Amino acid sequence: MILTKAQYDEIAQCLVSVPPTRQSLRKLKQRFPSQSQATLLSIFSQEYQKHIKRTHAKHHTSEAIESYYQRYLNGVGKNGAAPVLLELANEVDYAPSLMARIILERFLQEHKETPPSKSVINSMLRDPSQIPDGVLANQVYQCIVNDCCYGPLVDCIKHAIGYEHEVLLRDLLLEKNLSFLDEDQLRAKGYDKTPDFILQVPVVMLCPLAVEGHIIHWIESKASFGDECSHHAYLHDQFWSYWNRFGPGLVIYWYGFIQELDCNRERGILLQACFPTDIVTLCHNVA
Repeated sequence: MILTKAQYDEIAQCLVSVPPTRQSLRKLKQRFPSQSQATLLSIFSQEYQKHIKRTHAKHHTSEAIESYYQRYLNGVGKNGAAPVLLELANEVDYAPSLMARIILERFLQEHKETPPSKSVINSMLRDPSQIPDGVLANQVYQCIVNDCCYGPLVDCIKHAIGYEHEVLLRDLLLEKNLSFLDEDQLRAKGYDKTPDFILQVPVVMLCPLAVEGHIIHWIESKASFGDECSHHAYLHDQFWSYWNRFGPGLVIYWYGFIQELDCNRERGILLQACFPTDIVTLCHNVA
């Protein structure tokens, strides 16, 4: 799915006024029925993460933390079974999992002799049964399972989706009898930062979205939507490094990208929007 900048901006603008819930995602699908659910979810998640980054600091002042903690204590004091923490997160427009982290850290600071380490906090968020307070454990659990953009559950889902698409791409390369080295093999050879696949014999792209006859040496799989912010970050952190080291390559955004981003082809980096039913075709021609 390739969107124009105007189409993307329309979707992003619609997200400004909706909370980050699954109900909002269903409404988004009704508003933009021609877009796939996966594409909308990816845009939804990325736009919300931008919002959280912009507002993160105000939720982490000492005054804000103390206010949230006291409101949490008052709420569970009245009804420990009510979704106090989840409702608080929604009220102040902060990700439920991140609100759970704030309250958990504050609770442990009050009840432990030494400040909790980051690894301990992460472990408790992954498994709330480790939290030494049953009411707080339940409150944290409610936040984790109801957060569609942040938290250990979302991280596991994203990791699984990313791995699934790498497997799909690997199967395609094997089907085409293309010789390649994957990321694990490249790291074993001493490379520190590598694309997902390096083609041992470069191939010629045959695809209506690519320059006819463009030769590629590597392929990177991104199980996300390529918006301006994430794409330029990838260019800076990954893609130009790959280009400098290995030559021209291909980036597959499985859930689409903004059409205007495909301006790097002259520099040797092609973009492809790809789905299992519409996967890029590779022709096994030796460069």
